[in-house]
Amino acid sequence: MSETPENPENRENPENREDSGRPKPSEAGKPGSEERETPEAARPEVVRPETPAEEVRVPEAPVAAGQPAGAEPSGRRRLFSALWPPRVTRAQLVVALLLFVLGLGLAIQVSSTSENSALRGARQEDLVRILDELDDRTQRLEDEKARLEKQRTELESSSDQAEEARKQTQEKERQLGILAGSVAAEGPGITLTVGDPTGAVESDMLLDAIQELRAAGAEAIQVNGVRVVADSYFTGSGDDMRIDGTKVAAPYVFKVIGKPEDLEPALNIPGGVVQTLEKEQATATVERSAKIVVDALRPAKRPDYAQSSSQ
Repeated sequence: MSETPENPENRENPENREDSGRPKPSEAGKPGSEERETPEAARPEVVRPETPAEEVRVPEAPVAAGQPAGAEPSGRRRLFSALWPPRVTRAQLVVALLLFVLGLGLAIQVSSTSENSALRGARQEDLVRILDELDDRTQRLEDEKARLEKQRTELESSSDQAEEARKQTQEKERQLGILAGSVAAEGPGITLTVGDPTGAVESDMLLDAIQELRAAGAEAIQVNGVRVVADSYFTGSGDDMRIDGTKVAAPYVFKVIGKPEDLEPALNIPGGVVQTLEKEQATATVERSAKIVVDALRPAKRPDYAQSSSQ
Protein backbone atom coordinates (compact mmCIF):
# COMPACT_ATOMS: atom_id res chain seq x y z
CA MET A 1 0.00 0.00 0.00
CA SER A 2 1.34 3.29 -1.10
CA GLU A 3 1.52 6.11 1.40
CA THR A 4 0.08 9.45 0.60
CA PRO A 5 2.73 12.03 0.57
CA GLU A 6 2.59 14.43 3.34
CA ASN A 7 1.42 17.95 2.37
CA PRO A 8 3.68 20.56 3.71
CA GLU A 9 0.71 22.81 4.46
CA ASN A 10 -0.74 20.15 6.72
CA ARG A 11 2.24 20.21 8.83
CA GLU A 12 1.62 21.14 12.30
CA ASN A 13 2.90 24.48 13.35
CA PRO A 14 2.15 26.41 16.45
CA GLU A 15 0.28 29.16 14.66
CA ASN A 16 -2.14 26.77 13.02
CA ARG A 17 -2.74 25.05 16.29
CA GLU A 18 -3.43 28.32 18.02
CA ASP A 19 -5.83 29.48 15.33
CA SER A 20 -7.60 26.16 15.21
CA GLY A 21 -9.56 26.94 18.37
CA ARG A 22 -10.81 30.34 17.10
CA PRO A 23 -13.25 30.82 14.33
CA LYS A 24 -12.01 32.38 11.25
CA PRO A 25 -13.23 35.74 10.20
CA SER A 26 -15.29 34.25 7.48
CA GLU A 27 -16.94 31.82 9.87
CA ALA A 28 -17.76 34.37 12.56
CA GLY A 29 -20.99 35.43 10.97
CA LYS A 30 -22.15 31.94 10.03
CA PRO A 31 -24.91 30.28 11.97
CA GLY A 32 -23.83 27.61 14.29
CA SER A 33 -20.50 29.12 14.87
CA GLU A 34 -19.74 29.45 18.51
CA GLU A 35 -17.74 32.27 19.91
CA ARG A 36 -15.47 31.17 22.54
CA GLU A 37 -14.95 33.49 25.42
CA THR A 38 -11.58 34.15 26.77
CA PRO A 39 -11.29 33.31 30.40
CA GLU A 40 -11.25 36.27 32.77
CA ALA A 41 -7.97 35.16 34.10
CA ALA A 42 -6.49 35.54 30.66
CA ARG A 43 -7.81 39.11 30.19
CA PRO A 44 -5.32 41.83 30.88
CA GLU A 45 -6.30 44.20 33.65
CA VAL A 46 -6.26 47.92 32.87
CA VAL A 47 -5.14 49.95 35.81
CA ARG A 48 -6.55 53.46 35.84
CA PRO A 49 -5.05 56.11 38.05
CA GLU A 50 -7.39 57.32 40.72
CA THR A 51 -8.19 61.03 40.26
CA PRO A 52 -9.97 63.10 42.90
CA ALA A 53 -13.53 64.10 42.01
CA GLU A 54 -13.98 67.71 40.93
CA GLU A 55 -15.38 69.82 43.70
CA VAL A 56 -18.29 72.12 42.74
CA ARG A 57 -18.46 75.11 45.00
CA VAL A 58 -21.82 76.84 45.47
CA PRO A 59 -21.48 80.58 46.23
CA GLU A 60 -22.40 81.22 49.76
CA ALA A 61 -25.15 83.76 50.48
CA PRO A 62 -24.02 86.78 52.47
CA VAL A 63 -24.48 86.35 56.16
CA ALA A 64 -26.30 89.13 57.93
CA ALA A 65 -24.78 90.75 60.97
CA GLY A 66 -25.44 88.67 64.06
CA GLN A 67 -26.50 85.65 62.00
CA PRO A 68 -24.50 82.44 62.55
CA ALA A 69 -22.48 81.12 59.65
CA GLY A 70 -24.20 78.43 57.60
CA ALA A 71 -27.68 79.70 58.44
CA GLU A 72 -30.09 80.55 55.66
CA PRO A 73 -30.40 84.32 54.90
CA SER A 74 -33.41 86.10 56.31
CA GLY A 75 -36.28 87.40 54.19
CA ARG A 76 -35.14 91.00 54.60
CA ARG A 77 -31.65 90.07 53.40
CA ARG A 78 -33.02 88.26 50.37
CA LEU A 79 -35.24 91.25 49.54
CA PHE A 80 -32.26 93.59 49.83
CA SER A 81 -30.18 91.33 47.57
CA ALA A 82 -32.98 91.36 44.98
CA LEU A 83 -33.37 95.15 45.03
CA TRP A 84 -29.72 96.19 45.21
CA PRO A 85 -27.98 97.05 43.02
CA PRO A 86 -30.98 98.56 41.22
CA ARG A 87 -31.67 97.57 37.68
CA VAL A 88 -33.26 100.68 36.14
CA THR A 89 -33.97 101.25 32.49
CA ARG A 90 -34.04 104.56 30.69
CA ALA A 91 -37.84 104.52 30.43
CA GLN A 92 -38.14 104.04 34.19
CA LEU A 93 -35.79 106.97 34.80
CA VAL A 94 -37.87 109.23 32.55
CA VAL A 95 -41.11 108.22 34.30
CA ALA A 96 -39.54 108.78 37.72
CA LEU A 97 -38.33 112.23 36.69
CA LEU A 98 -41.77 113.23 35.39
CA LEU A 99 -43.43 112.04 38.60
CA PHE A 100 -40.92 114.00 40.67
CA VAL A 101 -41.59 117.21 38.72
CA LEU A 102 -45.35 116.69 39.04
CA GLY A 103 -45.12 116.12 42.79
CA LEU A 104 -42.92 119.17 43.23
CA GLY A 105 -45.37 121.35 41.33
CA LEU A 106 -48.29 120.11 43.42
CA ALA A 107 -46.36 120.73 46.63
CA ILE A 108 -45.51 124.30 45.59
CA GLN A 109 -49.12 124.98 44.61
CA VAL A 110 -50.47 123.64 47.90
CA SER A 111 -47.89 125.67 49.85
CA SER A 112 -48.68 128.91 48.02
CA THR A 113 -52.41 128.30 48.45
CA SER A 114 -51.95 127.77 52.19
CA GLU A 115 -49.85 130.93 52.56
CA ASN A 116 -52.23 133.15 50.58
CA SER A 117 -55.38 132.00 52.38
CA ALA A 118 -54.94 134.09 55.51
CA LEU A 119 -58.67 134.04 56.22
CA ARG A 120 -59.15 130.26 56.22
CA GLY A 121 -59.92 130.25 59.93
CA ALA A 122 -62.23 133.26 59.81
CA ARG A 123 -65.82 133.03 60.90
CA GLN A 124 -68.66 133.23 58.43
CA GLU A 125 -69.73 136.63 59.77
CA ASP A 126 -66.22 138.01 59.24
CA LEU A 127 -66.08 136.68 55.68
CA VAL A 128 -69.44 138.27 54.88
CA ARG A 129 -68.22 141.55 56.33
CA ILE A 130 -65.04 141.46 54.21
CA LEU A 131 -67.06 140.74 51.07
CA ASP A 132 -69.29 143.71 51.86
CA GLU A 133 -66.22 145.87 52.26
CA LEU A 134 -64.93 144.80 48.85
CA ASP A 135 -68.31 145.58 47.32
CA ASP A 136 -68.23 149.03 48.92
CA ARG A 137 -64.77 149.70 47.49
CA THR A 138 -65.97 148.69 44.06
CA GLN A 139 -68.97 150.96 44.41
CA ARG A 140 -66.75 153.91 45.41
CA LEU A 141 -64.62 153.40 42.33
CA GLU A 142 -67.72 153.27 40.15
CA ASP A 143 -68.99 156.50 41.71
CA GLU A 144 -65.65 158.21 41.09
CA LYS A 145 -65.73 157.08 37.49
CA ALA A 146 -69.27 158.41 37.04
CA ARG A 147 -68.31 161.74 38.62
CA LEU A 148 -65.34 162.20 36.29
CA GLU A 149 -67.45 161.34 33.26
CA LYS A 150 -70.04 163.90 34.40
CA GLN A 151 -67.38 166.59 34.69
CA ARG A 152 -66.15 165.82 31.20
CA THR A 153 -69.69 166.05 29.84
CA GLU A 154 -70.27 169.39 31.58
CA LEU A 155 -67.07 170.81 30.15
CA GLU A 156 -67.98 169.69 26.66
CA SER A 157 -71.60 170.92 26.78
CA SER A 158 -71.23 174.13 28.82
CA SER A 159 -71.58 177.42 26.95
CA ASP A 160 -69.07 179.08 29.25
CA GLN A 161 -66.37 176.48 29.36
CA ALA A 162 -63.89 178.79 31.08
CA GLU A 163 -66.18 179.35 34.07
CA GLU A 164 -66.98 175.67 34.34
CA ALA A 165 -63.31 174.81 34.22
CA ARG A 166 -62.61 177.31 37.00
CA LYS A 167 -65.27 175.75 39.26
CA GLN A 168 -63.94 172.28 38.70
CA THR A 169 -60.42 173.48 39.38
CA GLN A 170 -61.44 174.97 42.70
CA GLU A 171 -63.21 171.76 43.68
CA LYS A 172 -60.17 169.75 42.73
CA GLU A 173 -57.98 172.07 44.77
CA ARG A 174 -60.18 171.57 47.82
CA GLN A 175 -60.02 167.81 47.45
CA LEU A 176 -56.27 167.82 47.05
CA GLY A 177 -55.94 170.15 50.04
CA ILE A 178 -57.80 167.64 52.19
CA LEU A 179 -55.55 164.84 51.04
CA ALA A 180 -52.43 166.95 51.52
CA GLY A 181 -53.54 168.04 54.99
CA SER A 182 -53.52 171.76 54.21
CA VAL A 183 -57.32 172.13 54.48
CA ALA A 184 -59.56 171.20 57.42
CA ALA A 185 -62.27 168.60 56.81
CA GLU A 186 -65.38 167.25 58.48
CA GLY A 187 -67.77 164.41 57.82
CA PRO A 188 -68.92 161.01 59.10
CA GLY A 189 -66.34 158.60 60.38
CA ILE A 190 -64.98 156.84 63.45
CA THR A 191 -62.80 157.49 66.47
CA LEU A 192 -60.20 154.84 67.34
CA THR A 193 -58.70 155.08 70.84
CA VAL A 194 -55.63 152.94 71.59
CA GLY A 195 -54.62 152.59 75.25
CA ASP A 196 -51.11 151.43 76.13
CA PRO A 197 -50.78 150.85 79.90
CA THR A 198 -47.68 148.63 79.58
CA GLY A 199 -45.86 150.64 76.91
CA ALA A 200 -45.84 147.68 74.50
CA VAL A 201 -47.30 149.51 71.50
CA GLU A 202 -44.70 150.23 68.83
CA SER A 203 -44.67 152.54 65.86
CA ASP A 204 -45.27 149.77 63.30
CA MET A 205 -48.57 148.87 65.01
CA LEU A 206 -49.87 152.42 64.62
CA LEU A 207 -48.69 152.47 61.02
CA ASP A 208 -50.59 149.22 60.35
CA ALA A 209 -53.73 150.88 61.69
CA ILE A 210 -53.23 153.82 59.30
CA GLN A 211 -52.78 151.46 56.35
CA GLU A 212 -55.93 149.49 57.20
CA LEU A 213 -57.95 152.70 57.47
CA ARG A 214 -56.67 154.01 54.16
CA ALA A 215 -57.46 150.70 52.46
CA ALA A 216 -61.02 150.93 53.86
CA GLY A 217 -61.56 154.37 52.29
CA ALA A 218 -60.38 156.87 54.92
CA GLU A 219 -60.13 160.37 53.41
CA ALA A 220 -58.67 162.34 56.35
CA ILE A 221 -56.83 161.11 59.45
CA GLN A 222 -55.60 162.89 62.55
CA VAL A 223 -53.72 161.30 65.50
CA ASN A 224 -53.36 163.30 68.73
CA GLY A 225 -53.40 166.63 66.92
CA VAL A 226 -51.03 165.56 64.12
CA ARG A 227 -52.39 165.38 60.58
CA VAL A 228 -51.45 162.13 58.88
CA VAL A 229 -50.89 162.33 55.13
CA ALA A 230 -49.22 160.26 52.43
CA ASP A 231 -45.66 161.10 53.48
CA SER A 232 -46.16 160.77 57.25
CA TYR A 233 -43.86 158.48 59.22
CA PHE A 234 -43.91 156.88 62.68
CA THR A 235 -40.86 156.31 64.90
CA GLY A 236 -40.08 155.14 68.42
CA SER A 237 -42.22 153.24 70.89
CA GLY A 238 -43.67 153.53 74.36
CA ASP A 239 -42.83 156.92 75.91
CA ASP A 240 -40.91 158.07 72.83
CA MET A 241 -43.51 157.65 70.09
CA ARG A 242 -43.27 160.27 67.34
CA ILE A 243 -45.30 161.13 64.22
CA ASP A 244 -43.44 163.19 61.64
CA GLY A 245 -40.99 164.09 64.39
CA THR A 246 -43.74 165.29 66.76
CA LYS A 247 -43.89 163.43 70.07
CA VAL A 248 -47.23 161.85 70.95
CA ALA A 249 -48.26 159.93 74.07
CA ALA A 250 -50.83 157.29 74.87
CA PRO A 251 -53.73 157.07 74.62
CA TYR A 252 -53.52 157.46 70.85
CA VAL A 253 -56.73 158.94 69.45
CA PHE A 254 -57.38 158.44 65.73
CA LYS A 255 -59.98 160.73 64.16
CA VAL A 256 -60.90 159.30 60.78
CA ILE A 257 -63.32 160.64 58.16
CA GLY A 258 -64.87 158.04 55.90
CA LYS A 259 -67.76 155.59 55.68
CA PRO A 260 -68.17 154.10 59.18
CA GLU A 261 -69.62 150.86 57.80
CA ASP A 262 -66.32 150.23 56.02
CA LEU A 263 -63.83 151.61 58.53
CA GLU A 264 -64.93 149.70 61.64
CA PRO A 265 -64.98 146.19 60.07
CA ALA A 266 -61.54 146.79 58.59
CA LEU A 267 -60.09 147.15 62.09
CA ASN A 268 -61.93 144.13 63.54
CA ILE A 269 -61.08 141.48 60.93
CA PRO A 270 -59.37 138.29 62.25
CA GLY A 271 -55.70 138.99 62.78
CA GLY A 272 -56.29 142.70 62.20
CA VAL A 273 -55.35 145.80 64.15
CA VAL A 274 -57.61 145.27 67.17
CA GLN A 275 -56.52 141.67 67.77
CA THR A 276 -52.85 142.56 67.34
CA LEU A 277 -53.08 145.34 69.91
CA GLU A 278 -54.95 143.12 72.36
CA LYS A 279 -52.18 140.51 72.13
CA GLU A 280 -49.77 143.19 73.34
CA GLN A 281 -51.94 143.92 76.39
CA ALA A 282 -53.19 147.15 74.79
CA THR A 283 -56.80 148.29 74.42
CA ALA A 284 -58.57 149.41 71.26
CA THR A 285 -62.07 150.89 71.10
CA VAL A 286 -63.91 152.05 67.98
CA GLU A 287 -66.82 154.51 68.02
CA ARG A 288 -68.87 155.57 65.04
CA SER A 289 -69.90 159.20 64.62
CA ALA A 290 -71.99 161.16 62.15
CA LYS A 291 -69.58 164.11 62.32
CA ILE A 292 -65.84 163.94 62.75
CA VAL A 293 -63.76 167.13 62.57
CA VAL A 294 -60.16 166.89 61.36
CA ASP A 295 -58.71 170.35 61.88
CA ALA A 296 -54.99 169.68 62.30
CA LEU A 297 -53.20 171.25 59.33
CA ARG A 298 -49.89 170.79 57.62
CA PRO A 299 -48.20 173.72 55.86
CA ALA A 300 -48.31 173.53 52.11
CA LYS A 301 -44.82 173.19 50.70
CA ARG A 302 -43.92 174.67 47.36
CA PRO A 303 -41.85 172.24 45.33
CA ASP A 304 -38.33 173.39 44.55
CA TYR A 305 -37.88 171.59 41.24
CA ALA A 306 -41.19 170.06 40.09
CA GLN A 307 -43.61 172.14 38.10
CA SER A 308 -46.84 171.53 36.24
CA SER A 309 -46.49 170.04 32.78
CA SER A 310 -49.99 171.04 31.61
CA GLN A 311 -50.11 173.61 28.84
